[in-house]
Amino acid sequence: MLILCALMVAGCERAKQDMYDQPRYGTFAASPLFADGAAARMPPAGVQARSRGDFAGSSSGRQGAGQVEDDLAAERAQANPYPVDMRLLEKGRERYTIYCMPCHSPAGDGDGLVVRRGFPAPPTFHQDRLRAAGDRHFYDVIKNGYGVMVPYGDRIEPHERWAIVAFIRALQLSQHAPAAALPEAVRARLPAGGQP
Repeated sequence: MLILCALMVAGCERAKQDMYDQPRYGTFAASPLFADGAAARMPPAGVQARSRGDFAGSSSGRQGAGQVEDDLAAERAQANPYPVDMRLLEKGRERYTIYCMPCHSPAGDGDGLVVRRGFPAPPTFHQDRLRAAGDRHFYDVIKNGYGVMVPYGDRIEPHERWAIVAFIRALQLSQHAPAAALPEAVRARLPAGGQP
């Protein structure tokens, strides 16, 4: 009788495990169910994420809902919704270095290493048109791309896009700061005429 009970318990455990390890398609697997032959499906148009982040999948969406709300707020903003402080500028500099600097250069003048090797030059951030452009313009270009620039919306999170925008504004200010805005010690070193 004891052996029979042990076999039944072992059978139940196997049935329980089968519920967790159900048959499913692997990543990029083929499927005869769909016309394109791929098992992977794009979500229907207009689908909104309920939660996102490291624990969203393992918590059945209970964790990560706040990240979705933050992303939606960042997506709706027309100007940078975050306080521009050193933390935001450091994050923007880090992301700019990774994604933007190869083309736009460290100074934002459009003479990056990729351009020096023959890629079309992007416009300089220091031209009047881009200094006058709203923050949302830069956010949209980062997200959707522009001209030969690929979209980075799938690689750069909304809050990181705003951090890059803040850093671009800092680059612009670094080249076009009015003399009156400079500290007195720096103004004293300026040549006659008051421009660096």
